[in-house]
This record gives sequence, structure tokens and C-alpha cells, in this order.
Amino acid sequence: MNPTNSVATLTPISTAAAACAPPRLRRLRLGGWAAVLLLAACSQGIGKLAALEPGDDAACALDGMVLKDYPASKAQIRYGDGKTDYFCDVMELFGAVLTPDQRRPVAGLYVQDMGRAVWKRPVGHWIPAREAWYVAGSRRAGSMGPTIIPFASADAARAFAAVEGGKVLRFDQVDSGMLRMGGGAAHDHGMH
Repeated sequence: MNPTNSVATLTPISTAAAACAPPRLRRLRLGGWAAVLLLAACSQGIGKLAALEPGDDAACALDGMVLKDYPASKAQIRYGDGKTDYFCDVMELFGAVLTPDQRRPVAGLYVQDMGRAVWKRPVGHWIPAREAWYVAGSRRAGSMGPTIIPFASADAARAFAAVEGGKVLRFDQVDSGMLRMGGGAAHDHGMH
């Protein structure tokens, strides 16, 4: 053990020394290496999970609204355990990410690219939420009023904002103050 930190220093032993070691000591060394390998594997983190297309009966994790009954982009969080939470509005996804009630390993955040999906009933076109471009403050309403609208490209987001108004943002530029635009996640906070 290095006295300046708590990381164990593992020193390889020669093959001859290992062969001469008593069987109990060899088992301990093998067990120690197995533990190191196990810890290394566990520390790699949660792998990414792909987006799932919600079924016709899929409901919003926050308010129980059936997704297919509402317009605009939907969102989803894929967790490390394979479970998925769907949201009927992108603002709800941001509400969950910016003010999380619980800490679960997240394996993916996804939104629908509204540059390609049909507004009234979007299906497919899932893109990683952290890579998307967003328009906040447009005249377009989502499932619960004002919303934040995702796009796969900056050009598509700018073109939308030029017609519908709003400000083009990246994922990390969205903050909790933007969720209080009269709908979306601001509405849901009162439901908890």
C-alpha cells in the first residue's frame, strides 16, 4: 500500500517465484487478481442503451398521459437496469434531469428529431438528447403548452426558430428556469 494514497500497488511476481509459493499463497494471489479485475470491470460504468419506440399504450412516467394522444416530441430515459421512462414532453425530460428525485444509473437520454418527425403524431427519429439542438420559447405548443423542441441539426433548429420564434440552445444551455414557461415540466411539479 502506498502511504500517500489508498490505491494498492500490485507488483508482478516471477513465474518461478509463483511456482515455489505454497498453494494457499497462490490461491490468495489469484483471488487478489480476480478481485482487481472484478473491480475494474465494475468501474467501467453503465453502457449505453439504444432508444426504444414506445408502444401504443406507453404512458408518461410523470403524469400517466398516453404518449400517442399528444403532439410534439416525446423523450425517454433509459436506465442501466434496462428500464425506460417515457415523457410526453421534452420539458419533462429536462425537469427529470435538472431536478432528479432519485439517482439511478442512466444509460441513455433520447428525444425525437422534430426536423424529421411528424408534429401531430411523432414516431421514431430518436436522437441522443445531449447531442440535439433545441428551440425554447417558440409559438409552437407541446403536449402541455409551451415546450422545448429538439432537432438533430443546428440548421434545422435555426430554420424552425426563424418561422416559429424562439432561441436555439444546446442541451447544457437549458436550465430549470426555462421549464417554467406555463406548461411542460412546470405543470408537472405541482402533480408530485
